[in-house]
Amino acid sequence: MAQVAQVTNGSSEFDRDTAVTLRDPGVPGVYDAELSAGWTILNAVNGGYLLALLGRALGDALPHPDPITVSAYYLTPSAPGPAVIRTETIRTGGTLSTGQASLLQYAEDGTEVERIRVLAAYGDLDALPGDVQTTALPPAIPAPQDCLGPSDGPAPAIPGSSDITDRLDIKLDPATVGWAVGAPSGKGEVRGWFGLADGRDADPLSLLLTVDALPPTAFELGLKGWTPTVELTVHIRCRPAPGLLRVSITTRNLAGGFLEEDAEVWDSAGRLVAQSRQLAKAPLTRG
Repeated sequence: MAQVAQVTNGSSEFDRDTAVTLRDPGVPGVYDAELSAGWTILNAVNGGYLLALLGRALGDALPHPDPITVSAYYLTPSAPGPAVIRTETIRTGGTLSTGQASLLQYAEDGTEVERIRVLAAYGDLDALPGDVQTTALPPAIPAPQDCLGPSDGPAPAIPGSSDITDRLDIKLDPATVGWAVGAPSGKGEVRGWFGLADGRDADPLSLLLTVDALPPTAFELGLKGWTPTVELTVHIRCRPAPGLLRVSITTRNLAGGFLEEDAEVWDSAGRLVAQSRQLAKAPLTRG
């Protein structure tokens, strides 16, 4: 009988939509999944949601429970519908285990097409030492009630379907949404508050979504359109406290048609809980 990998908040849409099912208990490491259309932008499935889906499978396949560092290469765009995730345990140690995973979908002719390939190290966040030495500070963001949500803008930044916004509770710093009124700052910064619309508290798995859920910094650089991810690396630093997250994303260099996005995620206790860097293709359209 097929077994569904355990989820921590089964009533949450995020947990239901990232559920994976072990295809055959006698053949470990192969999972079936259904990519939900609810996490799409312009009919393409969001990269952070996909990373969380693969993270769910790896957390079930590896002996350690929590993602510590996850690196993903996005090979081809994913579409809503069935998918298969194949995992492999590369190394198991006392504090860390390393694995890889590939998400594949079927083309019209029945051949498998690889969408994403991931290499990740998993551990136990609760077993990490509690010492902190850092010069990093949480971003200064106005209170959520003084920030702007998707319904506060004059029009969607990307014409067409953006179903993922209905599943997120995002309030952006007004200083970083000039693009929404045709006046981008040119600074390549986006800051805001983040949560899931159904109130589910953040955990290490949902942080893999968080780092890729805000509008692209390309908008504040005066560009419009899809910004597809080429590579995304996420570091999970500790288990987040309940409450809204503060997210800051910056781009310092756009060159050769590519830009980087550096993200920091801070929890309600003022702790840096996740960091990421991704390389993405820059949109070609000027705002």
